[in-house]
Amino acid sequence: MKALPAGARAELVQGLQTLKLPAALEAPLSAYLLLLSRWSRAYNLTALTDPQQMVTRHLLDSLAVRPWIHGSRIADIGSGAGLPGIPLAIADPDLTVVLVETSGKKVRFQKQAILELGLDRVTAVHTRVENYRPEKPFDTVISRAFAATRDFVALAGHLAGPDGRLLAMKGRDPKAELADLPAPWTVEAVRAISVPGLSAARHLVQLRRTGHPQGQKP
Repeated sequence: MKALPAGARAELVQGLQTLKLPAALEAPLSAYLLLLSRWSRAYNLTALTDPQQMVTRHLLDSLAVRPWIHGSRIADIGSGAGLPGIPLAIADPDLTVVLVETSGKKVRFQKQAILELGLDRVTAVHTRVENYRPEKPFDTVISRAFAATRDFVALAGHLAGPDGRLLAMKGRDPKAELADLPAPWTVEAVRAISVPGLSAARHLVQLRRTGHPQGQKP
């Protein structure tokens, strides 16, 4: 697959329009998806093989949460093939994004994608999230199908700065798993997310530290 098939390309173009993102993003996002498809044949990076489904369930699903990214320093936990971190970095080159992943083959792919796509502000880190100790905290710590929300908070909460946010990308309504979150984290909002071309449910759980309203630093 040297270029996206017509159906996948049309899905991407329409999705970018729906999300009010620049049409110029089509080329770098397509390049990323083609690279992912090529590597996945050997490394099994994604269960999806249909290009149109990959556009919807990988690219547009990742980009749909962009309005709720807080600040400019982002950690993507359990990033896998670089989702949502790489599409978000492509859409906003001013973001500093760290991809945290335990699988060596997935980190190798991430590094190749970073190199080929010229993503100078993106870094791939091969480690378990609970062992990761960055020099600077993050404004947003995000996960996509990584773990139950409670576990995500317990494992990754230390990465967020004082005014940082945790964002957990979920499928169906996740309210049942939001009880008894580790202190001092609390749910700021649970948002139903509309992903262009996708009928399945998507939700975003926003979490913040208790006592730190949005925009207010201690």
